[in-house]
Amino acid sequence: LQLQASGGGLVQPGGSLRLSCAASGFTLDNYGIGWFRQAPGKEREGVSCVGSSGGSLYSQSVKGRFTISRDNAKNAVYLQMNSLQSEDTATYYCAARWADCKDWRTGADFGSWGQGTLVTVSS
Repeated sequence: LQLQASGGGLVQPGGSLRLSCAASGFTLDNYGIGWFRQAPGKEREGVSCVGSSGGSLYSQSVKGRFTISRDNAKNAVYLQMNSLQSEDTATYYCAARWADCKDWRTGADFGSWGQGTLVTVSS
């Protein structure tokens, strides 16, 4: 049971990227899915989370710029990132938790972590 994040890359400040989180071995319908990031030398932080009911949460640093969405028919969750800043440079991961987004800011009790996708915001 694993999630795989993809869609990262190099983008200029002010640009946009759309990350995808795809599941293998299970369906995402009943899970809260969180997006997390870790920059070199920094702790992992929760960026956003969408519960199984569709409710979404965002960290203050990305609120208004990032949008999380889920497409249960495609068994995927997306993170649309707009107005990217150099501070957004990090490896981004997605992970799952049954039903909700409890403790999404730290990722505690989230599982099925896969390899992340690197986002680099630089001119």
